[in-house]
Amino acid sequence: MQCEASNPQSGEIDVRPVVTRGDLRRFITLPRHIYKGMTGFVSPLDMEQRHLLNPKESPVFRHAEIQYFLAWRDGKPVGRIAAIVDLKAIEHWQEVIGQFGALDALPESPIVSALLQKVEEWLQKRQISKVRGPVTLSGNAETGTMVEGQCSAPMIAIPWHPKGLDEFIRQAGYKKTQDLLSYRLELGDNTEERFKVPGNLKLGEGRLSSITTRNLSKKEITTQGEVLRKLYNDAWSHKYNFVPMQDYEMTAMIEQIKPLLRPEHYVQIDQNGEPVAMAMVLPNLYDIAGDLGGAPSPLGWVRLGYRLATHKFHSARVILLGVTSKLRGTMLGSLLPSLAIVELMRRGHNLPYTWVELGWVLESDTGMRNLAESLVPHPHKRHRLYEKELPPA
Repeated sequence: MQCEASNPQSGEIDVRPVVTRGDLRRFITLPRHIYKGMTGFVSPLDMEQRHLLNPKESPVFRHAEIQYFLAWRDGKPVGRIAAIVDLKAIEHWQEVIGQFGALDALPESPIVSALLQKVEEWLQKRQISKVRGPVTLSGNAETGTMVEGQCSAPMIAIPWHPKGLDEFIRQAGYKKTQDLLSYRLELGDNTEERFKVPGNLKLGEGRLSSITTRNLSKKEITTQGEVLRKLYNDAWSHKYNFVPMQDYEMTAMIEQIKPLLRPEHYVQIDQNGEPVAMAMVLPNLYDIAGDLGGAPSPLGWVRLGYRLATHKFHSARVILLGVTSKLRGTMLGSLLPSLAIVELMRRGHNLPYTWVELGWVLESDTGMRNLAESLVPHPHKRHRLYEKELPPA
């Protein structure tokens, strides 16, 4: 099965900054127009993309300078990209690195090259000599260029790109730094048994008697969200490309995903009352919206509302999984990810999911890879991050 469809065309490529409201609308909706008809592509909802990309809705704009660009050919947009200077990222990395993101284009070398060149010029004017990406618009959101898995089922917050984009990015002088892996875990009656927890240890029992769990409470979701944010920032602070999540980013994320959440979707693990680990699974929005297109009709919105109210999902994604740095390198710290997922699966018996996606997993994160690959030998999706040194302006 081929998961790409684009015949290179002639015509000059003109890359221009996004200035008007019409430009912004084109920028946000561009993927569903240029990728239409490509095998494996399913359009995300425009509403979801506006939350990611509209400066009035995306919290990233509170701490980042961002400029959008559109590539035009023969009067039609054929690609897009964002140039990003994220002050929170620079502060955490202690290195001045610019970023590119929201890269979507027809898989043709002249288009991709022209878009990347425009970002590089924009960053060089700001005295930035290294660029990393892609992110949309932060490492806490959609990340990487899809290099494998174009024909796999779409998943919420996982970007889709046609084959070829990776090659053209590398042709423009970008070198791979990390791959991000996703694993498809089929669920069944024996799912919990497949997690090998030494000694059949269980939370709250025996040697783990000091370990307790908490459920998600919609009444206390704001307070729980802040606990989750702090634990997430602590657990992931040493990972490649990590950027600390700000309180206003967590608030915005909760507001967006609250309609999808149920108590079974989140487990917080405490040790003597102190949060030490967490895991969250998010229902796959594509299950109920994938056949409606990016801009549903009035009847489509009615169908979406009914499917949401009756929870007509069959898949989900583990979006957060982490352990406090205080337990890093300890036996308990190595056990907690498995125990957290087992707890999620135990609760998930009440949910209709037939499979879940475990991702992102950094290819350099041997602990998480060993956990995932003890259940699923090979990833079914692979996304890639790149860097490039820039000459002085």
